[in-house]
Amino acid sequence: MANITTNVSASPLREGWKRFVAALVRGLEAQAAVTSRRNRIEALEAKSDAELARMGLRRDEIAYHVFKDLFYA
Repeated sequence: MANITTNVSASPLREGWKRFVAALVRGLEAQAAVTSRRNRIEALEAKSDAELARMGLRRDEIAYHVFKDLFYA
């Protein structure tokens, strides 16, 4: 009778797979953030100038308004 015990704690294949999945998740999260911002821009661009004025925005400030958290200005 033969007993085979495999205690592989950190195989290179498993670690590589974990890194791949983590990178894939980061990429999908980044894509979701970009899509969300793009949807916000499209929603603001669909508003009339009067609606934007009530929000305190001008049409040329829409992109800055949506991405302002990424800038230090």
